[in-house]
Amino acid sequence: MVASSVAFQGERGSFSEEAAYKLLGRRIRIRPCETFAATFESVTSRQTRCCLVPIENTLAGSVYENYDLLLSNDLHIIGEVNLRIVHNLVAFPGTTLKNLRQVYSHPVALAQCNRFFVRHPKIEKIAFYDTAGSVKMLSERRIPGAAAIASHIAATVYGARVLQTHLEDHHENYTRFLLLSKTQPARPKGNKVSIVFSTRNVPGALYKCLSVFALRDIDLTKMESRPLRGRPWEYFFYLDFIGNIKEARCQKALAHLEEVTHFLRVLGCYQSAER
Repeated sequence: MVASSVAFQGERGSFSEEAAYKLLGRRIRIRPCETFAATFESVTSRQTRCCLVPIENTLAGSVYENYDLLLSNDLHIIGEVNLRIVHNLVAFPGTTLKNLRQVYSHPVALAQCNRFFVRHPKIEKIAFYDTAGSVKMLSERRIPGAAAIASHIAATVYGARVLQTHLEDHHENYTRFLLLSKTQPARPKGNKVSIVFSTRNVPGALYKCLSVFALRDIDLTKMESRPLRGRPWEYFFYLDFIGNIKEARCQKALAHLEEVTHFLRVLGCYQSAER
């Protein structure tokens, strides 16, 4: 997969950076962004060729902001990757488990490592805006007795060391990331398709939409709904299914779906990630 430059949200050493390397290898130019919106803008303004954004986590659920940004930006999904989230206790010289008093990290990361704090009740949890950002902050301030929860890449980037690994309560903690580009392959070779649609305001509308896939034995792997702004109690539906956009049965299903929806857009056809 070709992606010479990739934007992601967060500081250097974030889990998004780790996911980018897993999907694309190390020979890429990376561009950290402060917000998800800036990550999308990096591609639409052609500052980078692609961006990689989290779309769902097996524990925390969907990243709704990125679903909304998928709709409001004219980008195509060209790949995906699943990253197992391993939380590490990262510190700088002088800080050990014995003199540890404070741990900084993103609130979600702190919550996912609750058992560690139960075992060490005297250690204070301090919420920070970013996992890798907490390591960066400690590299600059060198707070005595302080550590961060972050990726192993963050420790490498900022010259820290890992005091303890696998702090997470649940090892089956994965985040799914989508790779987005302004252009899509002329002949997509993937086995997964993502779409977004809105239904007509008639009885049984959603049932009719989903039946076009059931009639053709097409496997649906994910469905998410988001409010349709300006039209209370109406929704956009995001759908992932197994197939290729060039397959006859998929083309027939989408043609049928277009007949029974108010709006339909194909977000991308790409290779599904290994579980």
